Amino acid sequence: MANHFTPEELAKEIGMETQGLIEFCLRESIPIYKGKIDRSLLAVVMKARGMTIPEPEAVSV
Repeated sequence: MANHFTPEELAKEIGMETQGLIEFCLRESIPIYKGKIDRSLLAVVMKARGMTIPEPEAVSV
């Protein structure tokens, strides 16, 4: 399963504005590398700040 997503994809998934997510990443030193954010790192930082991030939905093949 992919672990790096665009800010737009992650913002939609967690119910945030894209700009707000980018600002959060910059404030918390979460790198945005080649336009993608590491979802696992974002989840760890959000959990440490008392925030929750929804689990990704399983994809059936």
